[in-house]
Amino acid sequence: MFKKLAQQLKMANSNNNNTSMTSLFGDEFLTPKNAFLKNISKKAVELYEKQTDINNFSKLVLSNPENVTHNELVQKLFDDGVSDPFVDDKLADLANNQKFLRDLGLM
Repeated sequence: MFKKLAQQLKMANSNNNNTSMTSLFGDEFLTPKNAFLKNISKKAVELYEKQTDINNFSKLVLSNPENVTHNELVQKLFDDGVSDPFVDDKLADLANNQKFLRDLGLM
């Protein structure tokens, strides 16, 4: 259903951009109905996307509170030599790094 609505909106947008001739008889009667249906379709797509985002976020947050593998992965990175970006010494070194500042266009 979502794909069908998205395709209809895409076709409607492309039709609006490519219309060079208009019908004098059909458009004046269909325009209010079509505009109403397009607004409903657009709103339905937005609500579906919002609900999907909420569901995905809820699954992520409530997945498994006992799962601490992310802490193990971060610790493995630090053990492999990746420097912690939140250590004050590293931030000071980065702030004084001339090449980094030139790359950012600050010098």
